[in-house]
Amino acid sequence: MIGIIRYRAGNLTSVSNALQRLNADYFISDNPAELDRADAIIFPGVGHASAAMDDLRAKDLDVWLKSTKKPVLGICLGMQLLFETSEEGDCKTLGMIPGRLKKFDSTKAKVPHMGWNQFETKIEHPLIKGIDNKQFLYYVHGYYAPTNEYTLASCQYIRDFAAVVAKDNFMGVQFHPEKSGQVGSLLLQNFLNMVYQQKPNNLSDTDAV
Repeated sequence: MIGIIRYRAGNLTSVSNALQRLNADYFISDNPAELDRADAIIFPGVGHASAAMDDLRAKDLDVWLKSTKKPVLGICLGMQLLFETSEEGDCKTLGMIPGRLKKFDSTKAKVPHMGWNQFETKIEHPLIKGIDNKQFLYYVHGYYAPTNEYTLASCQYIRDFAAVVAKDNFMGVQFHPEKSGQVGSLLLQNFLNMVYQQKPNNLSDTDAV
């Protein structure tokens, strides 16, 4: 069962619809005790980093996220909040991945970065298995995460930025897989496969979803 975190910045409808298309069991909750029952977590997000962090703190979800050992997939703002700080509201974020979110330079191109773009793989990883630099994914964001040693793939808009990241049990994607057609569905399927292949008495790929 996949737990989707409910909070003020969560993009719940499109993520839940994407999981339904994959026949994945899921529930939506903002209760840490309920989320503890999930096999893995999807942490979606759209909106303002500072406001999102305020809501996570109000529900003790920030503490829960930092302590969980479950596989976590952050999407868009959900990925950004895995980093340490953000220029958006000059706020402290969750801090699982080192780095500070920065705003794109609007003197160089239109901000936000919106639309279809590719990524360049830096480190092979099961999350991005079968996805290459010829395939397009859907991005909408005005702030970006810098590339570092935890960057699995980078994208180029105004400058290179982290498109896919992973550190320990935390993974994140800057684009919206739930809005990226078959390529996005493949990434979500990869995440599901990772989750259920790690469980005791492994399910087959078919049974897992």
